[in-house]
Amino acid sequence: MAEIAKGNTRLTWQVFGMDCPSCAKKVETAVSQVSGVEHAKILFATEKLVVDASQSHNIAERIEQAVKKAGYSLSSGSDTTPAAKPSVTQQRLKEYGPPALMAIMILLSWVLESFYPTAGRIAFTVTTIVGLIPIGLQAIRLTRSGTPFAIETLMSVSAIGALFIGATEEAAMVLMLFMIGELLESYAANRARQGVTALMALLPEEAVQIVNGERKMVPTGNLRPGDIIEIAPGTRLPVDAQLLGTSASFDESALTGESIPVERVNGEKVAAGSLAVDTVIQLKVLSEPGQNAIDRILTLIEEAEERRAPIERFIDRFSRYYTPAIMLFAFFVVIVPPLLFSQPWETWIYRGLTLLLIGCPCALVISTPAAITSALASATRRGALIKGGAALEQLGTISQIAFDKTGTLTEGKPMVTDVIPLQNMTEAQLLSLSASVESGSHHPLAQAIIRRTEESSINYVQADQRRAIAGVGVQGIVDGQTILISSPSKLSAEQLSDSLQQQVMQLEEQGKTVVVALQDNQVIGLLALRDTLRADAKQALAALNKIGVNGVMLTGDNPRAAAAIAHELNIEYEASLLPEDKVSAVIALNKQQPTAMVGDGINDAPAMKSATIGIAMGGGTDVALETADAALTHNRLIGLSDMIVLSRATRKIIRQNITIALGLKAIFLVTSLIGLTGLWLAVLADSGATALVTANALRLLRKRKEEEEIEK
Repeated sequence: MAEIAKGNTRLTWQVFGMDCPSCAKKVETAVSQVSGVEHAKILFATEKLVVDASQSHNIAERIEQAVKKAGYSLSSGSDTTPAAKPSVTQQRLKEYGPPALMAIMILLSWVLESFYPTAGRIAFTVTTIVGLIPIGLQAIRLTRSGTPFAIETLMSVSAIGALFIGATEEAAMVLMLFMIGELLESYAANRARQGVTALMALLPEEAVQIVNGERKMVPTGNLRPGDIIEIAPGTRLPVDAQLLGTSASFDESALTGESIPVERVNGEKVAAGSLAVDTVIQLKVLSEPGQNAIDRILTLIEEAEERRAPIERFIDRFSRYYTPAIMLFAFFVVIVPPLLFSQPWETWIYRGLTLLLIGCPCALVISTPAAITSALASATRRGALIKGGAALEQLGTISQIAFDKTGTLTEGKPMVTDVIPLQNMTEAQLLSLSASVESGSHHPLAQAIIRRTEESSINYVQADQRRAIAGVGVQGIVDGQTILISSPSKLSAEQLSDSLQQQVMQLEEQGKTVVVALQDNQVIGLLALRDTLRADAKQALAALNKIGVNGVMLTGDNPRAAAAIAHELNIEYEASLLPEDKVSAVIALNKQQPTAMVGDGINDAPAMKSATIGIAMGGGTDVALETADAALTHNRLIGLSDMIVLSRATRKIIRQNITIALGLKAIFLVTSLIGLTGLWLAVLADSGATALVTANALRLLRKRKEEEEIEK
């Protein structure tokens, strides 16, 4: 449950009973009051409480008591009791029971009042008290835990005040409408968490392990790297693993959004949560417990919740002062007219109570997080991971995207296109010598040369004294002769004649990368290679242009090869860039207009950090993924336009929600002061605003077509 960092203990719990982001704030406030707690944060998407605290005695017990006193239940990772989380039946009874009971009692009270008015008023009073007990108790708990201005407090004060002035029917109705409003908030939160919940449910709890040729069922948590497991068709992979069979198909749609099964071959890595499609397969476990692909995504989602959007932070700060200010204003509304202008107390007490309900900040507080949570869940379902509200908000401002070339706009797997032997060499000899020197290298160009040699069934041996020459190429000794594979730009005019330079230029103008093979300092041939464009690169750039986002390519490749790729994609480019040059280029672009940087390699990480927002390709390095503010887990560029459209739609919906929340309050504030609206309409306005902003936010969970309509 705990890990030690910087002299402090990090404690985590699963919290149950939180219906909305305001509930999460109440838990954070309660825990923050505990002595020794330095920072408390609720990760609402995964219902997790994370606390950084000093290593004082019984700190965990005191935190648990504080959460329970605030009215919520929790369990730690070390709990062995299975009953920590309520059952579905218990949850539904807790959610629907109180409003259903209130509705029945109100109906019976109304019928009774129709025949016996006095008895009916008593019945409404009893109904109000029954409804008030749980809300009042929660208000007391929250006040004691550091949240005195919660909505429960406002409701309790209003209901009690209404009883004292004889508005028993309205007091009962107000409580029932409040309970319905709470249900709506709970519904919104659950809908927004569905994507994360579905992700968590992908991992099976048990797996079939192969030990000494025997199959046995073991808990997933017992699997370690190197273990062999067997997966049947229709079963999900519980860990990241390496395929041992020849080939197999996997449905990775839950992780990537790609509906077509993906064919994996021997030795390829398969992510946890993938569904085996066509055959029984064996795999070797690669991930430690808690460190598979699903766990990493969930961790990134949790980290994302800590990166709140600026507008969300502003609304949070605003609501802290808003509610006390409204309560103070309501108090003056109650006392000033009767004391200074001899107005009737009953009338102004009633109007003051109405203002309390109008002042409830629920709709305002939920307006931003509901939209952001829905958008993040929607993005995750489509194979895009956005790390928090701040990144989501920034995405909507992007008007230019800088792309790395290799591995981003291209597949990152170059192919040999031309083999040009010289000096009485044959193609087979040139490939054999080149492969001998490149053997053992993991560089993409080296791998391409080796692949072409093996595909041509040409034999080669690993060169002796093989060494890489920084910025030039690679050198080795084969049969006593020194073989050098070099970049043409690093050779002198004596080594590379004018005719060969002309040939190199012609190949580079076709978008190819050329390497020169030399034997004992004499050129023996040229090899031209070209990386293939991603299948969706042109489509992705067209989609970005359609929404007003320009693309520019930043690459370390030579200018002629870069120009050919850029011409094919119809975008601007900068070539021959070192990692530090990419940073400078991104900073310059960022000064012109908000720019995103998309990359996949370690060398792209600094540039991604320098951009307004960094976006990593899902198949990229861990460094790039950790540095980025967002990631395309499905590894498809077309997801970029989807993310930006989603961000813009989210920003639009947040503005609409704030307008709805504050607009309705302003209207009813005036009408309540002049006596046109009473308690019923006040709570209807509050619950109605909450319902409207919730429904508006849930539009972000719809399919892409409807999402584009929101943007329009």
